[in-house]
Amino acid sequence: MRLLNFTIIKLTTCLVLGILIAFFIEIPIHVSLYATIFLLFILTLIYFSSKHKRIKNIWFGLVTFVTMIFIGILVTNFHNEKLDENNYTNIDYNKKPITFRIRSTLKSGNFNDKYIIEILKIADASVSGKALLNVVKDSINKPLKVDEIYVTSEEFQPITSTINPFQFNYRSYLSKQYVFKQLYVNPKRLLAISTNKHTIYGYADLFRETINIKLKKYNFKPDVLAIINALILGQRQDLSKDIYDSYTDAGAVHILAVSGLHVALILLLLNFALKPLNRFKYGKAITIIILVIFMWSFAIIAGLSASVTRAVTMFSIIAIGMHLKRPTNIYNTLAISIFILLLFKPLFLFDVGFQLSYLAVIAIVAIQPRLKKLWNPKNFLLEKIWDYFTVGIAAQFGVVPISLYYFHQFPGLFFVANIIIIPFLGAILAIGILIIILALCDFLPQFLADGFGFIISSMNSLMKWLSLQETFLFKDIFFNGWQVITAYIFIVLFIQLTIYKKHEWLKLTLVSVLLFQGVNLYNKYTHNTNTLTLFHKSRYTVIGLKKKQKLDVFSDLDSLSQFSNLIDYKIGNNIKEITANKKPSFIKTKSHTVLIIDSLGVYNLKKIKPNYVLITQSPKINLNRLIDSLKPKQIIADGSNYKSYIARWKATCLKQKIPFHYTGEKGAFILN
Repeated sequence: MRLLNFTIIKLTTCLVLGILIAFFIEIPIHVSLYATIFLLFILTLIYFSSKHKRIKNIWFGLVTFVTMIFIGILVTNFHNEKLDENNYTNIDYNKKPITFRIRSTLKSGNFNDKYIIEILKIADASVSGKALLNVVKDSINKPLKVDEIYVTSEEFQPITSTINPFQFNYRSYLSKQYVFKQLYVNPKRLLAISTNKHTIYGYADLFRETINIKLKKYNFKPDVLAIINALILGQRQDLSKDIYDSYTDAGAVHILAVSGLHVALILLLLNFALKPLNRFKYGKAITIIILVIFMWSFAIIAGLSASVTRAVTMFSIIAIGMHLKRPTNIYNTLAISIFILLLFKPLFLFDVGFQLSYLAVIAIVAIQPRLKKLWNPKNFLLEKIWDYFTVGIAAQFGVVPISLYYFHQFPGLFFVANIIIIPFLGAILAIGILIIILALCDFLPQFLADGFGFIISSMNSLMKWLSLQETFLFKDIFFNGWQVITAYIFIVLFIQLTIYKKHEWLKLTLVSVLLFQGVNLYNKYTHNTNTLTLFHKSRYTVIGLKKKQKLDVFSDLDSLSQFSNLIDYKIGNNIKEITANKKPSFIKTKSHTVLIIDSLGVYNLKKIKPNYVLITQSPKINLNRLIDSLKPKQIIADGSNYKSYIARWKATCLKQKIPFHYTGEKGAFILN
């Protein structure tokens, strides 16, 4: 009996299920630990008791799957840094000097340079944990470097959650990276303790910095240098918004993420270079060791992002199997790489790049061979174009539903970008690596640097032209979680139908279509409501009155484009039409009346009895008198008011025992 004949795919599925359970349901770490130990003990007993039996024991399989689920729960709890007693979030750190190390550099904001930092000490107590550091931009001071250690007396602040409906939740995003607090620091309030390199991240950053210093001597344009950093070094923080948006709208943003193509090229080059070693006795073992070391060194240099880590893990497994002459199944290889990654980084599961990369690879492996069989062109050029076209189409089957969920747009010309760029990307990467090696050796001819700069500039120009073809770019598409699930159910069943061509699969495929349409009808029904939303916008007043799928916006903005969160609200509510209106003195719906008091402070209305009062533009009013006069249910203050006024109004409402809502603290105020 082959008791251990459980596919890695099933075990990986159970591990993923355990991670999801631990993420959404709080299970104490000691409970998950004891349960896992108990299940492993039971599994061992079943194994030895059934070892010599010919009949398979169903209990062994069942307990194995349950054990793997609890291992998923355990590793998620184990990696949750907040559960560590020494984590800085569990220590009283008020008004104590904080010592920290720069861990990585993020893309700068409008006013601050941003870094992920590792907290080392609070006062004299050694602590652990990561935080977000915001350093006020200053033209005099240089950017901070990875591994530098600083001390500051500033206090930790909470990371702001969503203020307006359907806004990107930055706090949730950072919490999945175990970043729970942030610091706002002026460069003058930072005391440098050490500028030496202490970790592998620091040495990798130093290596990238050395490369950039060498490349700058050859007068590469900023956008070209940023693309080189993204393509080869995995660093995208220097990409301008225009360039990044161009690649995104052209459907080629995956080119800028160091992933499988880059790692595959490195593996091919190394295999070719190390071929002579296979003649020696231990040549294969030495080759495997060198391949794995080089690939993981590249992953470290590229910043250990989810995409490059996934690719290096997968190709490490492929390299080992290839040199040991073991047959490899791509699905098992993918499952093994997912399994290993999630054991060490369970919250990679929620990383968008991680999800997109695996879904794309799975779709290409499952669908592309079948698409390719639809046409067999005799011409070599047509055959290659058809290959790249089918790869692009297959990848879109895998990523479109989840891309619509996260990004709400679909680039119709994605296949053009892929057919033109992908065939030459390998050569571009190879030349890029050669350029870097020659630059490091101070042996790079200027004509070669200029030629490579021209290639990158041409690629950027092509992406910009494709992104400007707005007819083929479908934006602001509403797509929620249920639509994602039902879309993938349809895709899987449709593929099965094309393979087996049986009535059973046809019936199931038609049922999935009905299910998807049912979700669409339900979404349309749930969004056919009327809602009044008082948004938060610093220094301005923005009010949205939603009537089914139409939104009337009342504001003092010069243009609605000044309020970017309005697009998120439009997509999230599947709104088809938006109209701009001037801010009125009151808004009346069927159930509610909201009185709006601006800087003039006028509110003497005889015919209107407001339920709610919205205070805007810091009027000089006597709030006690207003409450006594109008007797509203609640007082609301938006982002257009001075904070000193808000603090005073809040105290008055507390004294008067009337609810007070400040949109800057509690988020947008919503009335249904």
